[in-house]
Amino acid sequence: MKKIVNVATPAICVVALALSVAAFTKTNAATTSSAPIVASAPAGQPVDLTYAAEKALPSVVYIKSVQNSKLQTVEYSDPFEEFFSDPFGGFFGRGQGNNGKRQRQVQTPKRAAAGSGVIISADGYIVTNNHVVDGADELTVTLNENSKEYSARVIGADKTTDLALIKIDAKNLPAIVIANSDDVRVGEWVLAVGNPLGLNNTVTAGIVSAKARSMGSGVSSMIQTDAAINQGNSGGALVNTRGELIGINAMLASPTGSNIGYGFAIPTSIVSKAIDDFKKYGTYQRAMIGIQGGSLKDYVDAMKDQDKDVKDYGTMEGVRIDKVVEEGAAADAGLKSEDIITEVDGKKVATMGDLQGIIAQKRPGDKVTVKYLRDKKAKTVTLTLKNEQGNTKVVKNADLDVLGGSFKALTDGQKEQLNIGYGLEVIKISGGKLKDAGVPKGFIIQRVNDQTIKSIDDLQNAVKEASTSKEPVLYIQGIYPTGKKGYFAVPLENE
Repeated sequence: MKKIVNVATPAICVVALALSVAAFTKTNAATTSSAPIVASAPAGQPVDLTYAAEKALPSVVYIKSVQNSKLQTVEYSDPFEEFFSDPFGGFFGRGQGNNGKRQRQVQTPKRAAAGSGVIISADGYIVTNNHVVDGADELTVTLNENSKEYSARVIGADKTTDLALIKIDAKNLPAIVIANSDDVRVGEWVLAVGNPLGLNNTVTAGIVSAKARSMGSGVSSMIQTDAAINQGNSGGALVNTRGELIGINAMLASPTGSNIGYGFAIPTSIVSKAIDDFKKYGTYQRAMIGIQGGSLKDYVDAMKDQDKDVKDYGTMEGVRIDKVVEEGAAADAGLKSEDIITEVDGKKVATMGDLQGIIAQKRPGDKVTVKYLRDKKAKTVTLTLKNEQGNTKVVKNADLDVLGGSFKALTDGQKEQLNIGYGLEVIKISGGKLKDAGVPKGFIIQRVNDQTIKSIDDLQNAVKEASTSKEPVLYIQGIYPTGKKGYFAVPLENE
């Protein structure tokens, strides 16, 4: 039998710049009020989805992201470098001592991509996927059937949850009603609303196929649906028969990359928490329980497939702890390897997806009650969740100000003199993390945490990423004006 491998694909649609956005006619922009209750159809009777479509469509927008053309320095190999190398130190123009590597500048093309978003408030807040806005220099939002375009700014974004919150300057927008995804049932009818394959204002129907799906992308506890989701649906709405938001469409699993499979949406239980975090802190506050493990049933099945003996855990549902992270929340509470987590805060935990879904709604510092089995005996413990850095503080994005320095791109003369193709010169030290670490004025930063630094934007992104990581440290590599190489470790601990 032919084996088909499913590939999870973000549902973002790349478009050529030559394509223009179709004109839209103006829509009613009144704020959405609570939707009337629409009774479910009796068993065996058809379901009318027109009401849901009418309620949801005005709240779903078209998002165009643009990455501008940039001048980049790339390395390439010169096959004649070693053959013609000059023992007199480059007097004849070769033998630069760079192992046959040379640099040249190339102009990257301007790029555009399209996705979807959902209006969540009348004053212009819109939720979408991180991968729709990631790396964009320009964001343009077009309302449903409205020819007017709005420039948008990013309020907050998170790669792991694949969620982002953006804002446009507008009023009286048709905000969608947000439902509690915990109330969603497998088998109920849903609509996927978005802008797939360049076809704006598209609605597709299906059912909820499963809940609490864990995907390899890092996005946890997703809603699975057979409603058609294609490229361009990213960031669009998954709604119930009342037109209420239950999830943000994020990806599809398909052997072809198109809709021959299932779509996945991030549930509103996680979306609502992310929105609140982005508004309050500018970044997602990720709580960690401090364990490594997985669904007990998956572990038992794997052991049986390998013809290995498996102990009797007294259940086949729950999350088996394989390892307890040192100094993590679980370790502090006394949990151990081989314990089976069965319940958190009164909610049943049958799979790893269930546990991830519950913890994703929490913040560092929150206390949770965990029920678990140890040697088939039921136990209960209360633990305090921590952040990725191992404490309970609020994690915020740092910016360049925390470094206490000023920077400028290298001149062509500096590049030629030092035989390098890129870097940022530290032109001023006025206190802050650079001074504490001993980085001197004049030092040229080339790499930070294994990321190439060619512009101030590159350095800003490296600082931002490191400040919210498990290890908030900048490992800086570069050279002094004399050509000597230098290395520094710059801690970015929160105040």
